Amino acid sequence: MANAMPRTVSELAALIDHTLLAPQAGRADIDRLCEQADEWRVCSVCVHPCWVPRAAELLAESPVRVCTVVGFPLGASASAVKVFEASQARDAGADELDMVINGGWLRDGAHQAVREEIAAVVDVAAGRVVKVILETAGLDEAQLELGCELALAAGAHFVKTSTGFGPGGATVAAVEGMRRAVGTKLGVKASGGIRDAASARAMLTAGATRLGASASRAILDGWQ
Repeated sequence: MANAMPRTVSELAALIDHTLLAPQAGRADIDRLCEQADEWRVCSVCVHPCWVPRAAELLAESPVRVCTVVGFPLGASASAVKVFEASQARDAGADELDMVINGGWLRDGAHQAVREEIAAVVDVAAGRVVKVILETAGLDEAQLELGCELALAAGAHFVKTSTGFGPGGATVAAVEGMRRAVGTKLGVKASGGIRDAASARAMLTAGATRLGASASRAILDGWQ
């Protein structure tokens, strides 16, 4: 699963999850996000679960998808809570779910628990795209590879670098490592700190097939 480098602004826009996850964002902010997303024809808007119904309403006639987060931003919720959150988002109109992996379990070697939790979210998503956020800045190379392998084994559709609330954002090295680990079997979403066209190009060159960004306008304006 890989995309050719976008040749046009519209091709680039189709790879962007236009994101607003600031906890203080209000209704007017979400409305503006959705208006921008529809105008620019990005892939999706990414919002907190409480805003999924509003985003789904505003984008009902648009090709722009609604993405939300699960277990965000720490990934330490009980598995049953993540599954319930995913089911609520599904029923509210979410098309894609970005779930945070339980990093403590991964580092402790509780690999079966990690895989089963991802698989449970994939199952309740009922065919919707599931992206597994690894929070790569907190993992060593072996843990990163293992997290990717568990996401693949659990039936996820993407692995994703970061929440944007952790110890670091997307890096070229992390994206390259994720792409090596999953080959062409999964998408790779780079998210966290992508603020201009140059950083977007670097992530796509490294193997990303989706970009999470709040600075979408700046990225699109700078694309050549």
